[in-house]
Amino acid sequence: MFDFLDSDWFNITLQIVFILLIWFDIKKYRQTKKKEYIVNIVATIGFAIWVLYPYYISYFEWSEAQKNTLLKTCKQENNATLCRCVKKSIYEHYPYKEYLQKKRTEELERFIQDAKEECSDDGWF
Repeated sequence: MFDFLDSDWFNITLQIVFILLIWFDIKKYRQTKKKEYIVNIVATIGFAIWVLYPYYISYFEWSEAQKNTLLKTCKQENNATLCRCVKKSIYEHYPYKEYLQKKRTEELERFIQDAKEECSDDGWF
């Protein structure tokens, strides 16, 4: 139901909303010089970091070598297109350390199975 939360477009939209809110508060502060707008700016920046940090940590914590290793092990079992899609799902959802901890668990196996089904699905049409 909430699959859109994991999409890149949702992240980009959130970033644009936060930038617009900050820009609006800076504009109002310049016009009125009221300190409430500084509080709004700081609160918006803090909230943006709090919301967007989990999205970015999963992208930057995986090195290219780790992603390629994951892709090689997947290619032994499946085709390359499916592996790229599953790999993307894994490193967007799990930071590398958490992936290593859950590597042989049932939860990760279910997630990979769901990702394979989602990646091989043609969509609603």
